[in-house]
Amino acid sequence: MEAVPGAHGIAVAVPLNERFVTVGAQQLAVVEDGPTDGEPLLLIMGLGLQLIAWPQALVDLWAARGFRVIRYDHRDIGRSSPQDHLPTPSLAWGAMRHFVGLPLPPPYTLAALADDAAGLLRALGINKAQVVGISMGGMVAQHLARRHPQLVSHLHLWMTTSGARLLPMPHRRLLGLMTRRPRTREAALQHYLLLFGALAGSGYRTPESELRLKVAAGAARAWRPQATLRQLLAIAADGDRSRWLRELRLPINVLHGSDDPLLPLPHAHHLVRQLHQGKLRVIEGWGHDLPQALLGELAQTVPRSSPTVEST
Repeated sequence: MEAVPGAHGIAVAVPLNERFVTVGAQQLAVVEDGPTDGEPLLLIMGLGLQLIAWPQALVDLWAARGFRVIRYDHRDIGRSSPQDHLPTPSLAWGAMRHFVGLPLPPPYTLAALADDAAGLLRALGINKAQVVGISMGGMVAQHLARRHPQLVSHLHLWMTTSGARLLPMPHRRLLGLMTRRPRTREAALQHYLLLFGALAGSGYRTPESELRLKVAAGAARAWRPQATLRQLLAIAADGDRSRWLRELRLPINVLHGSDDPLLPLPHAHHLVRQLHQGKLRVIEGWGHDLPQALLGELAQTVPRSSPTVEST
């Protein structure tokens, strides 16, 4: 690890193998683990979260099985290129337009984030990879498989959705937390602690002390709440992907928790029905997070494809 300036001038430890990769106009912060000649496994994180939101223990399990594990920050998030020259939307304005079915012009699209992922693979000399996308990252992964099918060998969609409009809303308490906007950084840290706690399922609770460490680490590394609003608008603008999901012609594993409070289980059932080669696995008691007690089971849901590696 090395110390670098983080948010608000606070020194923060980052992995020694973190580097920046140029993808088009973006500089993406990237960390790779595991053997350089291993089977590539690209991890795509969800709304407002950085590459460090992938538990290191989970990454280490995949690396130990021979995967070349690639994590990165989306543009506008973490230590990747900020997009603060773009407008920060009003959440109320965006929600109103979405509710009445009016178009939402996003600062950038989920398809653009998928193109970033494709550009990253190409910049790393990778011709084909397995892809794990979580929540919003699963939406980005759907676009990646559609727009760049030659790059994706196997798709793993965790706790995500097709975006169909009539699917259940988040649980009421969670929706209230998501629409709250704290006015100070200190209030925001407490807010995120409550939010992350509310994402847990009944069977896998994360201790508050562990949540505090995660919130503090993310806030120290980068503090970009305005980027989360831009991502929210991109999600809302993306709409229903059902119309083209059946076009995907590759193995797709859908993984979802029975207790997911953000995207309730009907999201997973609807998603897998739209997929030509989709298989659903439901984990009882799991919510919308990556709890320590589940990491071993989650790691095993990604099988090795073959001993050969497709890279240049």
